[in-house]
Amino acid sequence: MSTMTVLKRTRNIVALSAVAALTLSACAGATGGGDADTGSTVPALEGTAEEKAAQFIDLYFQDSVLTQEEQMEELMWFVEAAEPFKGLDVNVLSENIPAHAFESETLAAVFSDLTGINVTHSLMGEGDVMEIISTEIQTRTSVYDGFVNDTDSIGGHQRGDYIYPISTLLESSPTLPTLDLEDFIGLSFGTGSDGVIYQLPDQQFANLYWFRYDWFSDADIQAQFQDLYGYDLGVPVNWSAYEDIAVFFSTQVNGDGTIDGEKVYGHMDYGAKHFSLGWRFTDAWLSMAGNGDTVFDPETGDRTPNGIPVDEWGIRVENCSPVGSSVTRGGDTNGPAAVYAVQKYLDWFEYAPPGAQNLNFDESAGVVGEGNTAQQMFWYTVFTRATIDSPAMSDANGDPVWRMAPSPHGAYWQDGHKLGYQDAGAWTFMDHADPEKRDAAWLYAQFTVSKTVDLAKSISGLSFIRDSTINSDWFTENAGDYGGLIEFYRSPDRVNWTPTGTNVPDYPSMSAEWWQAIGSAAAGEVTAQEALDQLATKQDEIMARLEASGSQPDCGVKLNEERDAQYWLDQPGAPYPKLGNEKGAPETVPYDELVSGWFAGESYLG
Repeated sequence: MSTMTVLKRTRNIVALSAVAALTLSACAGATGGGDADTGSTVPALEGTAEEKAAQFIDLYFQDSVLTQEEQMEELMWFVEAAEPFKGLDVNVLSENIPAHAFESETLAAVFSDLTGINVTHSLMGEGDVMEIISTEIQTRTSVYDGFVNDTDSIGGHQRGDYIYPISTLLESSPTLPTLDLEDFIGLSFGTGSDGVIYQLPDQQFANLYWFRYDWFSDADIQAQFQDLYGYDLGVPVNWSAYEDIAVFFSTQVNGDGTIDGEKVYGHMDYGAKHFSLGWRFTDAWLSMAGNGDTVFDPETGDRTPNGIPVDEWGIRVENCSPVGSSVTRGGDTNGPAAVYAVQKYLDWFEYAPPGAQNLNFDESAGVVGEGNTAQQMFWYTVFTRATIDSPAMSDANGDPVWRMAPSPHGAYWQDGHKLGYQDAGAWTFMDHADPEKRDAAWLYAQFTVSKTVDLAKSISGLSFIRDSTINSDWFTENAGDYGGLIEFYRSPDRVNWTPTGTNVPDYPSMSAEWWQAIGSAAAGEVTAQEALDQLATKQDEIMARLEASGSQPDCGVKLNEERDAQYWLDQPGAPYPKLGNEKGAPETVPYDELVSGWFAGESYLG
């Protein structure tokens, strides 16, 4: 046995040991089967499969887009399809957010009781999930039989040889007749540029603009703003207006930046040098500024989820192969639009609560719920449930005093650019998994996204994957409770919010460089330009290693030779040359007008 083989096996053993430790620490109170000792609150029911199915519908799935008869047909299909897998122990893993908690605590137990497949649906932090997936890919050894993995990794999944695609499962394994792929609003997010479906969406949430509707609607505050700025206080369409509103609330409202005698702030963000700062930027911040190309394919005119040929990470792709991040290679990671995006992020901390620049994502999450922040540019809708439940966020009648609206865009943005990000956690299966257990896990995955359960899951977790759920009578009747969330998901503008796409060939490795580079800028150690030069170089180095390794034969990296940056700045599309005026004319729109158009299915973007 060679020294290299010994070292490789040693690394794999160490990696698997670390995964085992993480697995033991997972939230495993999610074992199915209705056993009280497992931590599930789902009761163990008596009776035939049909009787149990009817009882489970009454207990958990009365809210559904299907009739009870249609629900029964779906559930009995699962019972019959699971017959060959009865008695199998199946383990799946996802990050710990409300939608997955509902699956773990309720759906796993219901499915296990109905089918006889013993599902344990474990929950961990997103970083731990990524670590286990990466270790499985490296070792080709199964710890879990299925994962819910963000489609941000689609570029690596498409180019690697480790994924067992959903497209293959649909052809070779038991597939729910009423799965209805066309009903999934984010199916394209888990689909490669080769047209293969690698991942099936299980939950989605967006980042949107959040603001205090009660303050923005106050006649006196509106008059003060109009007197100072000469235009109406409303939802900012662009960053110029957002900045004006941030200054106004932080320093000028009522003469001293206070409301009812309490200090208020016009902006909120976080800036600690922490891994969570990475997704603060990779989640489309640069494209919101106008970095990268538009999402319309220049050859066909078809809409794609991400910019073509340069995406919001600044990575250029030619003939499906990544060719560079740096402007000198035709990328846009360190171009003028990207520098503008980072500089504005840094400048606006002046209008945020004291200490915000030292917070990480988790520490900052509850700040707007404390009641003294007027607006936040970058707010994840996964916080909707917690914000609804915050006493400071409701009026005397229990109605929300806040709303969400489309994200403002920066000076370099143009029609067709992405306007925000959607997190799309999607069912993902490994080629090296045990085929029988993978098929059983695939059955459970289909159950978690079936029309029988999806409305109930969406009410609990408020992360939407199906058009039928979004347009259900239940959400029509209750839309007013969710601060604009339902209107956003019903609007045609929704397609401008997408996850990371196929340009990124190695999400785990490349995303780790973002928080370190941006964190250095947030700490004042380097300028925005220096941070992005460092980031672009690091991304190019990772891609150079991928190219040299030959590990991605299909659509693999083929780095461009470097040439003078001005050559690329003079070409059409991204990277764009620096604007003479990055402030631009501020623009706002009345919220009620915007949201009524959304509810009617109209675009506010025109």
